[in-house]
Amino acid sequence: MAHDGQDMTNMTQPTALPNLLTLSAAALPAVNAVFDKARSSVREMVTSDGRISGALIEAHQTAAHGLAWLATYNQSLQQMQRWAEALQAEGKFGEMEQLLHQIAFGEYLHQIAGGIPMNQGEVVRLQDLGLGWDALSGFQCSEVQTLMAQANSQAARSRLVELMQEQSGTTMFGASGLDDELEMIRDQFRRYAVEKVEPNAHEWHLKDELIPIEIIEELAEMGVFGLTIPEEFGGFGLSKASMCVVSEELSRGYIGVGSLGTRSEIAAELIIAGGTDEQKANWLPKLASAEILPTAVFTEPNTGSDLGSLRARAVKGEDGNYKITGNKTWITHAARTHVMTLLARTNPDSTDHRGLSMFLAEKTPGTDENPFPTPGMTGGEIEVLGYRGMKEYELGFDGFEVKGENLLGGEEGKGFKQLMETFESARIQTAARAIGVAQSALDIAMQYAQDRKQFGKSLINFPRVSGKLAMMAVEIMIARQLTYFSAWEKDHGQRCDLEAGMAKLLGARVAWAAADNGLQIHGGNGFALEYKISRVLCDARILNIFEGAAEIQAQVIARRLLG
Repeated sequence: MAHDGQDMTNMTQPTALPNLLTLSAAALPAVNAVFDKARSSVREMVTSDGRISGALIEAHQTAAHGLAWLATYNQSLQQMQRWAEALQAEGKFGEMEQLLHQIAFGEYLHQIAGGIPMNQGEVVRLQDLGLGWDALSGFQCSEVQTLMAQANSQAARSRLVELMQEQSGTTMFGASGLDDELEMIRDQFRRYAVEKVEPNAHEWHLKDELIPIEIIEELAEMGVFGLTIPEEFGGFGLSKASMCVVSEELSRGYIGVGSLGTRSEIAAELIIAGGTDEQKANWLPKLASAEILPTAVFTEPNTGSDLGSLRARAVKGEDGNYKITGNKTWITHAARTHVMTLLARTNPDSTDHRGLSMFLAEKTPGTDENPFPTPGMTGGEIEVLGYRGMKEYELGFDGFEVKGENLLGGEEGKGFKQLMETFESARIQTAARAIGVAQSALDIAMQYAQDRKQFGKSLINFPRVSGKLAMMAVEIMIARQLTYFSAWEKDHGQRCDLEAGMAKLLGARVAWAAADNGLQIHGGNGFALEYKISRVLCDARILNIFEGAAEIQAQVIARRLLG
């Protein structure tokens, strides 16, 4: 019997499990077996006359999307194992890393068996995938049972948070697994975010102000806008992994700042993949130096994720130039940019993506007084909850002129295909931004939990508070490893749309959960605008919507898995 006030946290179970990597390695085939059975089951649900049916996928949408989530968990655990084994080989698999790894396995194995939360109101279970308990036969082995019974214990979570407190102030909790060069890049941008971004981010948000142009100029000097552009075009020619690290750390400071590079990334990807030699030579150096700032102009008021149904028209005149007419919405950073990557319909007889073309549409940067001074173009601001530093706009085009030479690739009808080629990088980058936002939520919540006293002790000493912090750290590391893996695949020339989609899908959920739990730790103070966590909650919410809403993302993943 413990005396009153005695800490019983570590009296029930040991924290780090012996033979951990052997246990987790043995669990992977069991998880993969469940996934294989689920894929076969769902494929049978959605097959008609020997072919996958789009109508049946829609009819069995919960099953299809659940399969996408199960696949994401399967890949996540594989990447955690790869990360852990690599650290072990380097002698860097310390107690913190062991706890992150074992809690990840303990929790995700339980969720696979009992229900994976697609969001807080939708849980996909084996029965939704057409499976019974026999699908979990592989889970009956001693290794899986040990992980499920002991890995994610209260003692393990409490010990993890003890270690996190001891390492408070370090860049992250647990080794990233990246090489020294990438960690040097991380340190550089972490320092910049701490000095220049974090002290001002909340004021920019509350005042709904554009990020100061001085920040953009400083980021340009640091190479953010030319990070992955080839050196021959004035960029640094660095990896997608470096883009992840930069996006993660800047978004940890403020998602608006972390997202500034996204527009240049998308524009450069479009031009590298689909542009003519002349377009590459003209545009890429200017993007790399931030001499010009781009914005992506794709979405229309009534289309949302259905880009194939876009109606904005581009009509070619006798002079070879195009006139654009139509409306666009949710255009980020539209006012003070110089060029729009603009998707419009050049074939008026088409009704799907095959009639779309991409333009590099030049415009004059606006001012506060006159945000859209270019003839043929008007716009209005959309007021938003968060993600405010670049502002969102609705745009109208009425005879807006684009030079014929600015048709991307010099050929009509290629716009949708050109855009699709950017989706891998865009989703990897968005996953990295989500990790940064989640890490920000953890930073803020942990500091508050240490500082805030209730009932005679710090909040962090209450198990359900420390448990929230522990699970934030664990899921951030899971999403991080999945994102780094998709970047690694992209850097090595491998198709990674599946993995990039999974990273974005999980990263967005993790960011929202971290922000929501971070606000819960603040209690009533978290609901006050003066506290930073209120901003992070607003910023985190958009991640499940842009660059492919979670439902669309799951649909895309499912179709790839079933095809």
